[in-house]
Amino acid sequence: MEIKDLYILYAKSYKVTTDTRHQLDSSVFFALKGDNFNGNLYAKEALTKGAVFAVIDEEPDQFDDRFIRVEDVLQTLQDLATYHRKCLGIPIIALTGSNGKTTTKELINIVLSQKFNCTATQGNLNNHIGVPLTLLSMNPETEIGVVEMGANHRFEIANLCEIALPDFGYITNFGKVHLEGFGSLAGVIEAKTEMYAYLRKNDKIAFINGDDKIQRERSKGMNIIEFCSNSSEYPVKLIGADPYVSVAFENMDLQSKLIGKYNYLNIASAIAIGKYFGISNDKIKEAIEDYVPSNNRSQIITKESNEIILDAYNANPESMKVAIENLSQLTANNKVAILGDMYEVGERSLEEHQKLVEMLSSSNIQTACLIGDQFSKIAIRDKNIFQYKSIEDFRTNMDKKRLTQATILIKASRGMALERVLDFI
Repeated sequence: MEIKDLYILYAKSYKVTTDTRHQLDSSVFFALKGDNFNGNLYAKEALTKGAVFAVIDEEPDQFDDRFIRVEDVLQTLQDLATYHRKCLGIPIIALTGSNGKTTTKELINIVLSQKFNCTATQGNLNNHIGVPLTLLSMNPETEIGVVEMGANHRFEIANLCEIALPDFGYITNFGKVHLEGFGSLAGVIEAKTEMYAYLRKNDKIAFINGDDKIQRERSKGMNIIEFCSNSSEYPVKLIGADPYVSVAFENMDLQSKLIGKYNYLNIASAIAIGKYFGISNDKIKEAIEDYVPSNNRSQIITKESNEIILDAYNANPESMKVAIENLSQLTANNKVAILGDMYEVGERSLEEHQKLVEMLSSSNIQTACLIGDQFSKIAIRDKNIFQYKSIEDFRTNMDKKRLTQATILIKASRGMALERVLDFI
């Protein structure tokens, strides 16, 4: 079956699914395969639960005229998404970067939604499967799309751009993430700026932070829209972050519910993109001030005598550094950092964890609790820094007195699930 014919079937409901545990009514089921699963085995179940067609790439055990046999289900899903994107003909804003992608995406979405029917990536569905699913979640009522793109190897961003065909792009920053796949910071920069290469080739537009030297250098000769810097179209200034970030823009002060100076740029980009698309200052202010982070991202939780900064969704050397800096500069009296291992740092893992230990030793953070195998391998002489091999070790041996009347940062890579310490601190 050709993509244009499959599109006719999809366009009857504009619904697709890849999981029989999700809502299937009137959807087209795509039987994706992975290392540990094979969707072809569930195609019949999908039809039974309400899917109208099932796209498969293996011979089924039983014939059903609602099966659509293709060469490769994933490729078909991606091709259908690109075909749909062309049919929609709406502005697509793509964003990537080392840190802050999801928060930035959510801020851009809520700002643009003040005026437009905007569809954005759900959660962090930002890979070779998530991007086409995001595009296919859009329907004829969608007026603007915001597509988050993630990568841990070279050429992934380039491939995702060829699927989504963005009109606009924004790179949040460049940091030491996924070093196992990228090898170095230089590798990260090359991978992320694949977005610039696509935009340049297709005469599209990049939003750039005018104060970021790498963004300015790598976007030379492109169509760009600058923000933050004094000479930019949209100069946004940081007022403070103790703990919540406040910014100033065009005689307007904006008080967010986001913590950490690192969220300043996420807010600034949403302001700039909102202004470019004609959102009024009042609506931008309302949208950002009403936004409350969730899902373990920069949340503030009050528990007994403690104020807890829960930022346990993910971590890498760069995001750990700015989180420690942010905690250190707060005016609280008793500051505690509970940090877990960083994953996917590669052969430099111990070195990067050691740098964080040194940073903690020179900070004005009163107590640091380091959890995980990598942190446990580092020799520490600072009497205010404690090591624990596991969360259970921390639960059993922590000094509870140090964790009272405190401002506590909780941060680690997702695999640590460090939010579990909330149950006993």
